[in-house]
Amino acid sequence: MAERDIDPSRLYEWLTGDENNRMCRDIPDEACVEQPRNFFFHLVAALGNKLADELASARLVLPWLLGVIGAPLWMIGLLVPIREAGALLPQLFVAGFIRLRPERKWAWALGGTLQALAAASLALLALFGHGSLGGALVLAVLVALSLARGLSSIATKDVLGKTIAKRRRGNLMGWSGGVTLAAGGILMLFENRPGELALATLLAIAALGWALNALCAARIRETPGAVEGGENAWHSIKLGLRLLREDRAFLHFNLSRSLLLASALALPYVALLGQRQSGTELGGLGVLIVVSGLAGMVASPVWGKRADASSRTVLRDTGLGAAACCLLGAFIAWLPGQWTATVWPYALVYALLVIVHAGVRLGRKTYLIDMAGQDRRALYVALSNTITGAMMLLVGGITGLLAQRLGTDWLLVALAGMALAAAVSATKLPDVER
Repeated sequence: MAERDIDPSRLYEWLTGDENNRMCRDIPDEACVEQPRNFFFHLVAALGNKLADELASARLVLPWLLGVIGAPLWMIGLLVPIREAGALLPQLFVAGFIRLRPERKWAWALGGTLQALAAASLALLALFGHGSLGGALVLAVLVALSLARGLSSIATKDVLGKTIAKRRRGNLMGWSGGVTLAAGGILMLFENRPGELALATLLAIAALGWALNALCAARIRETPGAVEGGENAWHSIKLGLRLLREDRAFLHFNLSRSLLLASALALPYVALLGQRQSGTELGGLGVLIVVSGLAGMVASPVWGKRADASSRTVLRDTGLGAAACCLLGAFIAWLPGQWTATVWPYALVYALLVIVHAGVRLGRKTYLIDMAGQDRRALYVALSNTITGAMMLLVGGITGLLAQRLGTDWLLVALAGMALAAAVSATKLPDVER
């Protein structure tokens, strides 16, 4: 699209309500001038990334892919840990690399390009993969995709912090949530259980989404930043550990963020509970896709505005909301009667939990970016994500063991306790928006 066909100022005013384009806290004057234009490219990049994430979901699409190509069942259990921890754990090691680049958008564009290539490879495996070898190749490509996602994630946040002002960042990230509904609609067009060709089509669209993300990243006008403080991996680790000792607010934030993993861990178990109770697993999955899209579309813009006002309050409220959703899911499972033997009560809980989880994601992103100064924002983001990746592996393993021993309903009760602890912890965080 040619730049003369875009009116970024008008779009910016409509989305943010900033009629004079004067909200320029925490960014250089040169970046303030470019903020309306950059806001547009950030938004389109976020939409492409969100669409690709949904169509290459490790919770929905990739398990079907392994099933279609006849991969062993145990491989399905590795998808989510690889997808999430693989994106988070290495980020501390690439923070120094990104720091040495005055323009970090190129690291973002590289990550988006690699994710596009990985999704295209998965599309080919949907057509030609088979058996254990095909499954192993899917897992190998997923590792590469996750590492590229980690590179993009840290660079995206750093560029966002340099080009979009405070009290505008959460609003921007919030608008990207509506594309989840479109992704769910695309999935529903292919019925409940897509075959090889349908899966390849979905993954090809995901590749296009990440390609769009990379293209928009390259078009952002980024003011070159300081490169002092670039570290190699070992120096980054030492500096990160020192920051955890010296910056008590940062340590406290990471504790709250780890406890808020309860919302992410509860989502697949609520879905599993609904599918088991309804006895219509594939039909129930379709319903969950639709309600997830609707909930994300409603939730993200609202949470984004609230996060710009006080991201600490968002973290507190989402902890309380996650606890309530977990307890409600367990309570419904205990109720007698035929109405609980359908997917709809659990779809309602799932939708509410999706809304809460959207708030968790937006709240923690906005809090972390606003808390970190320009000089060390990349390192703070990388260190926090690395800690969260390690905690996800640890807590995810414990959660799996508890689910096996206690059952899904009592696991939700345990996760409710974890979410309540997150709310208490978030209440004591400093307010970084003031």
